[in-house]
Amino acid sequence: MPVLSQGLAAVLRETTGPSGVRLEEREATALLPGHVRLGVRAASLNHLDLWVASGAQRVGLPRVLGADAAGVVLESDAPGWSVGQEALVYPVLCCWRCAACRAGEQVLCPDFGILGEHGDGTAATQLQVPGSNLYPKPEGLSWVEAAAIPLTFLTAWRMLRRAGLHPGDRLLVVGAGAGVANAALALGLHLGARVAVTSRSKAKLERALELGAEAAFSSQDFAAGVRSWSPGGVDVVFEHVGPATIEQSLRCLRRAGRLVLCGSTTGPRAEINLARLFLGQGEILGSTMGNAGEFAQVLEAVAQGVRPIVDSVHPLERVEAALSRLEAQEQFGKVVLEMPS
Repeated sequence: MPVLSQGLAAVLRETTGPSGVRLEEREATALLPGHVRLGVRAASLNHLDLWVASGAQRVGLPRVLGADAAGVVLESDAPGWSVGQEALVYPVLCCWRCAACRAGEQVLCPDFGILGEHGDGTAATQLQVPGSNLYPKPEGLSWVEAAAIPLTFLTAWRMLRRAGLHPGDRLLVVGAGAGVANAALALGLHLGARVAVTSRSKAKLERALELGAEAAFSSQDFAAGVRSWSPGGVDVVFEHVGPATIEQSLRCLRRAGRLVLCGSTTGPRAEINLARLFLGQGEILGSTMGNAGEFAQVLEAVAQGVRPIVDSVHPLERVEAALSRLEAQEQFGKVVLEMPS
């Protein structure tokens, strides 16, 4: 079922990076059956938006960027939603009808996709969204905080649950500062793990320690330090960097440990020591996004006190600057767009 971006929107016209994005006015068409018209208050950006903008993720143009949004219902043809309700967008595209969707496995839907990549995204003043894609906005969160949750927290939650993280386990989060890594730190602590992080930035390592990480290591050579902190290795490694770090990450695993991977920001191909993997009874798990039921679990964790980290807030008309902030890799947490009132 489609998501339609309408009103003033951040539209990618050329795959030249942040400079390829234009602000354009899109017609607000008649409400589709089963859909809700959402007045977006805030939308956040992800590294995915940079990949799309640069052409690394091939998409049809023009394309509205963004996977995350929070806003107010303006019009509804969906059961359970009425004008004035505050909502958060589940950022997955799926048919909601196939056997996988009915079984609660939206990530296995033949029509699976992500807003802003496989269809138009959330960086717009209005969205037409299937009612199934909306969840009540968590109480106590600002619009900016709410918009910082969906993609990264859903991705991190599924990864940690797939990796079988338990209270007391030792978790290594690679690449602190990125939105998904910060979500993994927050959720790992929420699940009772002891968490260590890596980063190239001393400032980011210090910030992670302030947020509850037990140990922090430079990305230049972290395996020895991690194994000193956790003799025998860690239970779970949370990876999203890829070739630049994955060999060290595998060296950090204990016997029968699990490495879970959701992305590869340093390239699509990597060489690994297979003997280390099979002799150590290790596992590598791939994971993308998450199911609707897992999104509900994320929101329950938020209700129990888990909070996103917001790096910076930019007005929609400054979307190029916001993307450039991500491109510079200086951010710690989510970069968020505020919609004009």
